[in-house]
Amino acid sequence: MMQLKKTILALAITLPFAAHAAEENPQLTTKIQAIQKQLHELEKQLQQTKAAQEAAFKAQKQQEQKEAHSHHFEFHGYARSGILTNDHFSSTYGQKDLTPAGSTGGYLGRLGVEQKTYVEMNFEDHQNLVNGAHVRYKVMLADGQTSYNDWTAKTSELNLRQAFVEMSELPSFSGPFKHASLWAGKRFDRNNFDIHWLDSDIIFLAGTGGGIDNVQWNDHAHSSFSIYGRSYGDLDNSGIDNFTLTANNYYNHWQWMVNVMRAQNNKKRLNTGLSEHYATDKGIHTMLAYHGSNFYGISKGTSKIALLYGHGLGAEVKNIGSDGNLINQANTYRLATYGTTKLNKTWAIAPALMAQRSHNRYLKSDKYDWLTTNIRLNQQITSNFSMQYETTYMYMDIDPQGLKGDQAVKGNVFKFTIAPTFRPQAFTSFFERPEIRFFATYMNWSSALDKYSTTDAFGSAGFKSGGTVNLGVQMETWF
Repeated sequence: MMQLKKTILALAITLPFAAHAAEENPQLTTKIQAIQKQLHELEKQLQQTKAAQEAAFKAQKQQEQKEAHSHHFEFHGYARSGILTNDHFSSTYGQKDLTPAGSTGGYLGRLGVEQKTYVEMNFEDHQNLVNGAHVRYKVMLADGQTSYNDWTAKTSELNLRQAFVEMSELPSFSGPFKHASLWAGKRFDRNNFDIHWLDSDIIFLAGTGGGIDNVQWNDHAHSSFSIYGRSYGDLDNSGIDNFTLTANNYYNHWQWMVNVMRAQNNKKRLNTGLSEHYATDKGIHTMLAYHGSNFYGISKGTSKIALLYGHGLGAEVKNIGSDGNLINQANTYRLATYGTTKLNKTWAIAPALMAQRSHNRYLKSDKYDWLTTNIRLNQQITSNFSMQYETTYMYMDIDPQGLKGDQAVKGNVFKFTIAPTFRPQAFTSFFERPEIRFFATYMNWSSALDKYSTTDAFGSAGFKSGGTVNLGVQMETWF
């Protein structure tokens, strides 16, 4: 391009001198005409080159804008499905919450007791806009099913569990809000976490609402703030809704969560047992947690520890704001912890513990106290085959004060499962999937627990204290 301009300039300078000489020498006329023609062609070529460069520059800008406004779709999922039978190959009771402690979160280790098909499907649309903002839209569908049939539409539990929009990297935000994200809709809180082997969240905040996440105070501290609504259903022909205000604060590995809740008119709700007591319309809840980057400071791995307390409506310390029957005197304390580590090249271990003390929960003087310890071991045999072992010990001391006709009981539960497990690649973490597991489970419990309720699993025909064996196969996957 530069050389072309120099050539045109040289010809333009030469042309007047050549024209003057042509007046004295007519033979130069032909040469002058040739130079004029060449100059015209060069000017035309220059214009074409300039036009091509402008078109290329415009195309480049359009491509940059297209890349700046990127758009992509994601699909994520979770599923587990299998069969469960007793040693006589007839139907049996399963699920993590089948003990008397199950109604308030006292769960068995899940390996070898699950019989339900459960599926989650997550659809996400992501946009990166030209101005730098990011937009995420997410929808989650879930279904649970206990039938083994292939067509189960009549008994389906298909449900829309999440539908929300999140906006982040907003260019007008600055300071602590520069990388914050705004959201609104129906969702699971982004700060929830669980003990997978008990299939129990340590904290589960969900519902419909809005909030702001990742308010960055400095390099070590950030916070999230939100409001969630949950419905307690109709009471005296009026709907009762609970609203929970949440502040989630992080400093390095530490998390401090505070929740305040209010459910207008919920005091009309009556609990009946050996006595009667009305529910409360307010509550508080807090949690202090440590998210470790190793196995309790002992070895490589992971660990989490959480202390939880709730009063009033906050006395349901896991599923925050979800229980509308709690009374004003309700107090619950809970400790939860788990970790994972490799013992050597062959063995890995994942212990977990959860303990609760909950008094005056639904009626004065009731109590729901329990302790669960669970250990899962993985023994690598080949690159695609492992043996998994899981043992659970539970102790419970429960006195519902006649609520729903249930009786006071005290006792122990023991469960042991052995599960030959197949994987597509060698074991490196307890959080890898998919897995296909065959299993055999032995379970026994104190005979006193059979008397807790006439409607629960313990004490039912064929499922009484003295020992029971379950057999089955299950797949589990997530991506």
